[in-house]
Amino acid sequence: MPTSAPVELQTQISPSSTVKKKRRLWPWITAGIIVILLLIAGGSVVWYKLSLRAVNTSDTSRIRLTIVEGQSPSQIAQALEDKKLIRSQVAFDIYTRLTGTRSQLRAGTYSISPSESTETIINNLVSGKVDQFNITFLPGATVTEDKQVLVKAGYKQSDVDAAFSKQYDHPLFATKPPTADLEGYIYGETYNFDSDTTVEQILTKTFDEYYSAVTDNSLVAGFQKQGLTLYQGITLASIIQREVSNATDQKQVAQIFLKRLQIGMPLGSDVTYHYAAQKLGVDPSPTLDSPYNTRIYKGLPPSPIAAPGLGALEAVANPASGDYLYFLSGDDGTTYYATTEEEHQANITNHCQIKCATP
Repeated sequence: MPTSAPVELQTQISPSSTVKKKRRLWPWITAGIIVILLLIAGGSVVWYKLSLRAVNTSDTSRIRLTIVEGQSPSQIAQALEDKKLIRSQVAFDIYTRLTGTRSQLRAGTYSISPSESTETIINNLVSGKVDQFNITFLPGATVTEDKQVLVKAGYKQSDVDAAFSKQYDHPLFATKPPTADLEGYIYGETYNFDSDTTVEQILTKTFDEYYSAVTDNSLVAGFQKQGLTLYQGITLASIIQREVSNATDQKQVAQIFLKRLQIGMPLGSDVTYHYAAQKLGVDPSPTLDSPYNTRIYKGLPPSPIAAPGLGALEAVANPASGDYLYFLSGDDGTTYYATTEEEHQANITNHCQIKCATP
């Protein structure tokens, strides 16, 4: 029985149908491209705005930046980014182009903070206004601590060290040994400077302020009455500054130290061997062998141990009256005085169980 031949089914798609499908896809493709472009544009705007923000709003430290004549905007932006003062040199470049300030950036030395936005920084660079900043040196601070203040203000460590090593011709140093450093000679005060001020100029300003305090208060004559030169008076005042902060106590402690010097008794100041330990990088000890340790060496230490304030300087020039030979700072913060060793030991027993047990 004959079989029928298989029927071959063929499906044909008309060209018009294909065109219609393609036409229906194009709106979706176009829409997708538009969405992508909008996302890119939106993301770029967000990135741009974020990049103009301050690097760190909580960091109010100042960093010095010097822009020289002929420096290009790109170089300026790179320097700002390298110092972590702006987030992006690209955003800096875009902003200066959009605002037309690219050619208006002025040369000069600026004091810039990471807490400032790129817009604020550019406005300062356009105005060319030299920034001003404050520096505070504290009474009782050491040279090491004063150097840290300057570094924090944006000065290079190498520039600070060089300025402190320099020899200065100033009447304040009339009796200072040539080999002595500037310990004790950075007058504690708050100063205002332009951002282009050098470290040497800052130090000179503190010397001027110091010498004004010396002359206005007749300290040289006061020291001479106590048998001391200006340098020796500053050295003793530096010890008093570290021992007590109250003006009344400073005058009484000055009386004690001056009397000890007169009778050839060691000053016995704990703060001097603490200073010696810091210089040597060792643990403080009353038996530390150092000429700064007035527990074991008579007389004044070789140099001041800190910067005395005006109160301590005046205390040496005009000490309180009395015959005390001993004092201590009690656990309650009160200063106790004694004329004899027995009275002093009683003060230790009654008022200084904690502090006096600490080396």
